[in-house]
Amino acid sequence: MGAEPSMAEWSNWSGKQTASPQAVVRPASEEAVAARVRSAAQAGSRVRCLGAGHSHSPLAATEGVLLNLEALAGVASVDREQRVATIRAGTRIYQLGSALRGHGLGLHNQGDIDRQALAGATATGTHGTGRRLPCLSASVVGARVALADGSLVDCDPEREPGLLALARLGLGAVGAITRLDLSVREAYRLRERMWLEPLDAVLDRIDALAAAHRHFEFFWYPGRSKAICKAGDETDAPPEYPLADEGHRVGWSYEVLANHRPERHTEMEYALPAGEGPACFREIRALVENRFPEVAWPLEYRSVAADDVWLSMAQGRPTVTISVHQDVALDEAPVFRACEEIFARHAGRPHWGKLHYRSGKELAALYPRWDDWWRERDRYDPDGVFLNDHVASLRS
Repeated sequence: MGAEPSMAEWSNWSGKQTASPQAVVRPASEEAVAARVRSAAQAGSRVRCLGAGHSHSPLAATEGVLLNLEALAGVASVDREQRVATIRAGTRIYQLGSALRGHGLGLHNQGDIDRQALAGATATGTHGTGRRLPCLSASVVGARVALADGSLVDCDPEREPGLLALARLGLGAVGAITRLDLSVREAYRLRERMWLEPLDAVLDRIDALAAAHRHFEFFWYPGRSKAICKAGDETDAPPEYPLADEGHRVGWSYEVLANHRPERHTEMEYALPAGEGPACFREIRALVENRFPEVAWPLEYRSVAADDVWLSMAQGRPTVTISVHQDVALDEAPVFRACEEIFARHAGRPHWGKLHYRSGKELAALYPRWDDWWRERDRYDPDGVFLNDHVASLRS
């Protein structure tokens, strides 16, 4: 089954999260995933699944068995009439654009980075930007999950709806997801433009900017007076090749939304009620400028539509997100902890794939379906096979 004794520490993309699993396994089929999960559970080992390692939080870290699902990749099937695509869990998001466009289809939205595995991106609530566009997890309408007993279970709103609620955004804590059914739409093209504008002016009219464009976000570098604004809108214009890096691009959605971000960093991101965004950003700006002048990475501001996903950062409320970055060579804790105090005052919810320091009790107060999520999780995995120390510590 491709088991490999652990010869060195595993690390995530940034190198800040490490672990020494007892074995790394690369199963080649769904049946092999189920068999390896069952054998690990029978041996008393915990199991975690590895995507692309792009999470900054220790979600994948384990001393048990680490399942690398990269061999489970590609579009398994497409229902054009229902606009649902069945996609294997290890598929990288950058592999989906052209594959779906071959069927005349595309994702409703995607994030700025497209290196993640699909199952990892949905497990953490990864999102793009757009006032009317929810996170990727909200597009999940079905899944196949390998449970701790070795069974492969299909779930959708009619079959095992409780499992589906977990599979949409489950932190990898209920089972090994082997495929996902995603709601998709017709393929579309976008025109992107970027401009500089005084930061205070952007914050003063942020609602109008977010409402005027399908996609809108801005970046602000500490110490500068102007923000870098970026807007994207659907267009019937043909793609313009070669695509510019950024600034003015016309292309298929997946060509325009994704950007190359090779610089290694660690990140904190919080999701706030939309009305809290400008005031919170101003507080974070003052904090960084006055207390942490060494921060050279940009702060980012995006919008996300409300959804009904139990652990989504945008569950039940229109949302804006603010993210803070730090170089991997520096200790991020002082600035991140100070920022988190501000985010908490604005009812912020942490991005599951980014660093945070919140307790289970604090998180329970932020998510109306928190207890439901844990109850269903424990029903499907009563022995905690799919927990790791980090996720287990979040239980309220």
